[in-house]
Amino acid sequence: MSKKERYYDEAEILYVKELNTVDEIASKLFLAEKTVRLWKSYGDWDLKRKIFIKSKSSVHEELYEVIKNLISSVNEDLANKQKVDAARMYAMTKMVPMMVKIKEYEDLVNKKQDSDLKKTLTPEDVMEIEELLGIRRHNKEA
Repeated sequence: MSKKERYYDEAEILYVKELNTVDEIASKLFLAEKTVRLWKSYGDWDLKRKIFIKSKSSVHEELYEVIKNLISSVNEDLANKQKVDAARMYAMTKMVPMMVKIKEYEDLVNKKQDSDLKKTLTPEDVMEIEELLGIRRHNKEA
């Protein structure tokens, strides 16, 4: 069995769905970095990753719309002094915590994706680090 037959699918999942870097995948699967890069290019993993991330982000937005509509219908019933059925109240109380968890997951995924894209420090990053460490820069003009 070849390396590709044995590890390709797992490597793709690690890259696309678990947002691992090529270096991380090579290390985890004991493969050459070049091999993983070739597979990434061959399988168009970057596009698959973007599609996967977008699909996760849209879940939060769709759930938000469902909850928003549900809350509006409950508020309308309350305003019209109509009885609010227990099923809608139950659904609403179950959906809100789920939305929070999904949003936290999406934020984590987006943060990991951003950190994977950002490989160098900007001047703003350097200034922030210096400020946090209490290091003062000497102004060359002074």
